[in-house]
Amino acid sequence: MLRLLRRPLREADATSTFYVLTAVAAFAFALCFTLNLVFQYRVVGLDPFQMVLVGTVLEATCFLFEVPTGIVADLYSRRVSVLIGFFLIGAGFAFEGIVATFAAAVIGNVVWGIGYTFTSGALQAWITDEVGEESVGPVFTRETQIDLTFSIVGTLAAGALGLLGLRAPVIAAGVTLMVLAVGLWAVMPERHFHPTPRGDRETFGHMRDQLVSGLRIARSRQVVRVFLLVSLLVGLASEVFDRLWRVRVLDTFEMPAVFGGDEAIAFTVFALVGTVVSLVASLASGRWLPRRVVDEDPGLPVALAAMLQVVAVIGVALLGNLWLVLACVWLRGAAMAFSAPIESTWVNRNLDGSTRATVLSMNGQANAIGQVAGGPPLGALATRTSIPVALVVAAVVQAPTVLAFLRVRRAAGRPAGRPLEPSNEG
Repeated sequence: MLRLLRRPLREADATSTFYVLTAVAAFAFALCFTLNLVFQYRVVGLDPFQMVLVGTVLEATCFLFEVPTGIVADLYSRRVSVLIGFFLIGAGFAFEGIVATFAAAVIGNVVWGIGYTFTSGALQAWITDEVGEESVGPVFTRETQIDLTFSIVGTLAAGALGLLGLRAPVIAAGVTLMVLAVGLWAVMPERHFHPTPRGDRETFGHMRDQLVSGLRIARSRQVVRVFLLVSLLVGLASEVFDRLWRVRVLDTFEMPAVFGGDEAIAFTVFALVGTVVSLVASLASGRWLPRRVVDEDPGLPVALAAMLQVVAVIGVALLGNLWLVLACVWLRGAAMAFSAPIESTWVNRNLDGSTRATVLSMNGQANAIGQVAGGPPLGALATRTSIPVALVVAAVVQAPTVLAFLRVRRAAGRPAGRPLEPSNEG
């Protein structure tokens, strides 16, 4: 079977294939995710705990299968890994949409989570192999532009299909990705693959070594300790918000008459506005915020962004006006988009090249562990009490991140003995 997947029927240009793949995948993901949680609540009938549990299962699946599925990409073929990945993601989406039960949601998320780990890293490694490290930069830049454009198209398509039924965009997204996998099987080239040397392969032993090395670095560098703590706290708090803010809106408010009272149209518009607001915020931090602020005191804008996130979560929990609640949702997304490039610049400038990959990987692991550990308890709290109570608790859990950033803003803003060069991130 793997041998059949190894060779295309007719090889296409790698860069063109990558761009088409990016467009179709971005369209399909937006098609599914724009209304997926509304579908789970309205059609499947999940309660808050079940909704959070489905997300936790997905996070745990991705965490556990990242290494085993990476073996295919490292040892056998990036192409095969990508084909399997997109087909499984599509199958998971379609199964969840067609069966529409709690069990199907869990199984579907396990399937598509495993599929995601097949594509994670393999896709970027494939295109880098095919075009060369010296030429891949502009390709990734173009990929970002294509991804954003077709995400917007997919969001609009979700709203249109949602008028036919909330399961329609979920099923359509799954079918689209399975068709994409078949198309890639026919044309996706792989001319420059070389198996990853044993010492460079990702293994569970490697992850353990990363954890030990990361903790050793954290003991000696305050800024690293802070970012690991923040990642853990954000993970603990974020899962319940990401999964339940839509339920809070659906339970509390009528959809505005301007949308004809239709939930599919309303949440499509909400998603589009959120995307635009976050994009503007990202541009603000990358291009309009004075470089002096980022270079001399990066902790201040990051701490302010963290405070806005906490305030926004409390606003979603307690406010009684739909548009004010939505403004808080958009504010949280904007604050995250605003701080992300500053945080990335800050932490990278406080790391040596030899430890950078280890610490960044560990940072991602801390966030995933936080989501897996924090999701179910807060989801259960939301079911036993109310969603606003769970959201307020989530805000309290995340609140120490503000103090953590303020505490290190001057001590860790500039690595000792090394001036800060201007950054072009954002």
